[in-house]
Amino acid sequence: MTLFICPLCQASFNQINNTQVCENNHHFDIAKEGYLNLLPVQSKSSKNPGDNKEMMAARRAFLNTSGYLPLAEKVAQISKQYLAGTEQAQILDLGCGEGYYTDIINQQLPQHNICGIDISKVAIRYAAKRYKKIDFCVASAYQVPLNAQSIDLMIRIYAPSKAEELLRLIKQSCYLITVTPAPRHLFQLRECIYDQVNNHAQENEAVEGFSKVEQVNLSYELDIDSPQQLKDLINMTPFAWKFTPEKLAKLLSQPHWKIECDFNIEVFQKN
Repeated sequence: MTLFICPLCQASFNQINNTQVCENNHHFDIAKEGYLNLLPVQSKSSKNPGDNKEMMAARRAFLNTSGYLPLAEKVAQISKQYLAGTEQAQILDLGCGEGYYTDIINQQLPQHNICGIDISKVAIRYAAKRYKKIDFCVASAYQVPLNAQSIDLMIRIYAPSKAEELLRLIKQSCYLITVTPAPRHLFQLRECIYDQVNNHAQENEAVEGFSKVEQVNLSYELDIDSPQQLKDLINMTPFAWKFTPEKLAKLLSQPHWKIECDFNIEVFQKN
């Protein structure tokens, strides 16, 4: 927990019993699950920022079926490639949610240190309770309570961020890995919702202060036999609000589903 800094004054912490205390005497208790809540009240946009409980429950259930395991393993593989030669790197999973990807990356790169932050207290509580070896923190991706130039590798899967904060956090010549939906991602779900389906626009992202060094497409097909797994996949996405009851019932009446997964993985190096 010593890697985090005070969100109010940016001073370093000392741990006293179960409390992190900075030199200006700001106190933050470590929750019983083991995480820190470093999201100041004034930084909250709502009482419980982040995804709602239903969406998070669906995501947990779906991820537990290993539907996105190929993505997690690919990100871990790329992370290992770019950390080759680094003895004990500090990795940050920005917008880590319930810690699914954080944990798999940690399993694949045990010699490095990884921490996860997310604005959702519910998600972080779950992550800290399930993955005891990882430091988790409730915080905003726009004001990360970590020192400047402290991160060797940042992972950003579907999470919003701002370039200035990425530049502040990542060490010189170190790396950012991003994941976004590629054109065919979940095409079969969109086909059920819209009369005319357009592919996702292919994002060729530019991040100020970084140079793109690699772009990888990961595509595979999900074979789904369980209506519950399909419902969880739908409910963890914004498509949950797009389905009419009739269209959802029609989709669920099928005996089997093949759903395309299509991800765009990009690696950026800080200039």
